[in-house]
Amino acid sequence: MRVVIAEDLALLRDGLTRILDAYGFQVVEAVADGPSVLPALTRHRPDVAVLDVRLPPTFTDEGLQAALAARTRFPGLPILVLSQHVEQLYARELLADRGGGVGYLLKDRVSNVGQFIDAVRQVSSGGMVMDPEVVSQLLARNAGADRLGELTAREREVLGLMAEGRSNAAIAGRLFVTEKAVSKHINNIFSKLGMPPSDDDNRRVLAVLAYLNG
Repeated sequence: MRVVIAEDLALLRDGLTRILDAYGFQVVEAVADGPSVLPALTRHRPDVAVLDVRLPPTFTDEGLQAALAARTRFPGLPILVLSQHVEQLYARELLADRGGGVGYLLKDRVSNVGQFIDAVRQVSSGGMVMDPEVVSQLLARNAGADRLGELTAREREVLGLMAEGRSNAAIAGRLFVTEKAVSKHINNIFSKLGMPPSDDDNRRVLAVLAYLNG
């Protein structure tokens, strides 16, 4: 699986490359600034791009803008964005583009190699991965919404785990309940949010996050 990396910190860029190489990915190019991202993606058309949100020269949103431009040029290009902090604006920008696999992880998660590799694989296969802290803040931001306010504490917990991309089995294991109980909670969530239930994990995550994103 071919990967393009965009990260300005040399140590982290090298670390990401080594981790991906160790797990069988092929890092075809690693760039350090915003203007280099789109040309690298154009040259290689990778299976997934791992991009820092803030890149030189301005350290604002070069990585995000490059990601959105790449998705316009190459619809469906899987992109995993890394960020130092939870930035809801960038999360909303990513959620608005449903053209393929997408992920938003805090850089702290990279230290958990297994979690990072799982995220890369999930995004490359067309799935969605959202950092639990991002999900938590999106939920908190919408806590006053009428429909969201109808959810029980357990349903909100299940909703957060759904938004992280977890399957029913994974949610059941995390909450120490049966899959049947999880399925019931999910049906209640979709009913209260006015959304038809779906067995498609990616579609249900997109639907839930689209609602949470207003």
